Amino acid sequence: MLQTIQADFRAIRKNDPAARNWLEVLVCYTTFYAILIHRLTHFLWRIKLPIIPRVFSQLNRFLTGVEIHPGASIGKGIFIDHGMGVVIGETAKIGENCIIFHNVTLGGTKTVRGRRHPKLGDNCLVGTGTSLLGPILIGSDVKIGAATTVINRNIPDHCSVVGVPGHIVHYKGIRTKIPLPSMEYETLEKMHDYMNVMLSQDEGTAHPPSNEAE
Repeated sequence: MLQTIQADFRAIRKNDPAARNWLEVLVCYTTFYAILIHRLTHFLWRIKLPIIPRVFSQLNRFLTGVEIHPGASIGKGIFIDHGMGVVIGETAKIGENCIIFHNVTLGGTKTVRGRRHPKLGDNCLVGTGTSLLGPILIGSDVKIGAATTVINRNIPDHCSVVGVPGHIVHYKGIRTKIPLPSMEYETLEKMHDYMNVMLSQDEGTAHPPSNEAE
């Protein structure tokens, strides 16, 4: 546990140039305390202590603006930047050395019990305003752009994802068109199909040229 907390502390110094010294991190970074409190609530959750873990998680939300369900599993070295509005659901799993910005949601899409929240690999970056919904799998070394929505789609390792819904734009550092189809692409495809139908109908009803001599 101590090594995990130390890794969380070092992640702030590593990922935020504004963190000038260790005292500033201790005094000014509420997201560090949000993770610290979650480490405690997650332990209490795992030993099946009733009620108390949920009470602590709600207190954590009130104090820091970060809502993490006690059941969520978070690897060491996480950095939540700013943090306000972050929501991490009960069955979410986050790997090691991940970066999460404010207003990020790792939410569920089902009302049944079981895994219903996203799983992130190691070294992921999730941009501000992003919503990851459902039991999707996000690979390691994945970067997800700001205001991106990824719904029920798995993302392989070493990808960059942008758009609504999210589509892959880089794979292993190379620009690619690996299909996670975007809303714009689907709309253009439908318009293209519609135009083809209209053109075929016009050709079928067109009058044949007259052969009568004037």
